[in-house]
Amino acid sequence: MAKDSYLVGLIGAGIGPSLSPALHEREADRQGLRYVYRLIDIDVLGVPPEAVGDLVRSARDLGFDGLNITHPCKQLVIEHLDALSAQAEALGAVNTVVFEDGRAVGHNTDVTGFAASFARGLPDVPLERVVQLGAGGAGAAVAHATLTLGAERVTVVDALADRAADLAASLNRHFGAGRAAHATPDRLPDLLADADGIVHATPTGMAAHPGLPFPAQLLHPGLWVAEVVYRPLETELLRTARAIGCAILDGGGMAAFQAVDAFRLFTGREPDAARMLADIGELAGAVSAPK
Repeated sequence: MAKDSYLVGLIGAGIGPSLSPALHEREADRQGLRYVYRLIDIDVLGVPPEAVGDLVRSARDLGFDGLNITHPCKQLVIEHLDALSAQAEALGAVNTVVFEDGRAVGHNTDVTGFAASFARGLPDVPLERVVQLGAGGAGAAVAHATLTLGAERVTVVDALADRAADLAASLNRHFGAGRAAHATPDRLPDLLADADGIVHATPTGMAAHPGLPFPAQLLHPGLWVAEVVYRPLETELLRTARAIGCAILDGGGMAAFQAVDAFRLFTGREPDAARMLADIGELAGAVSAPK
């Protein structure tokens, strides 16, 4: 018999501004569920990221139905889980843990969330040569999603050269040799001049990290720009790109669709994606939706 009450949470650092509690609880209210979403902030608790295993065990013992996992714990949590979905295993990162029959099972809804948002927001853009800036946890997810969507080649750019190289190697193992390459930021002028689009997957542009991730003059009207940051929905990068005529995609869709998929995993119920997209726009304080 389907349950009608759920206790879930989010483990991460500095997660006080997260919109996940409101996103999940709003949809649960509309479905007539009792649904409590707690923030488990390792900064507030004063514990290191390596404590994620203890936190997951405690949540399971306390009767939680599941957890979302965010920076900096998405990789660290894996060794503390009983099983992984194929997607999470391929990615080496988990953002959703479901407790099933005493077992902790890891999933990754960042990949499916970005893919759904991209297919909806930039359905007809060329995907021959894609540049991705950022090779962290979010970067790994969106690179997998971009290649799954049919990108011929993704060049991963990161200030940490080893991190970019490791992600490119992982992508080539998963998708086939030659599908991914890596580069350092000094190569961006040449890469963007020939690219169809860029996926931005670093924290630059967030409220706490304002600014542009690279010089504005590297943008050109033939480039589409997809953003992972969703607070604010219109980052300086998107505002600049739109002003010169680029097709753009804000990070709100990824945030909404990953929550849609996580809600489904936690409850077994089908959430209303359109309502949750509208919630993101309202909660993130969108003035207007990008065209």
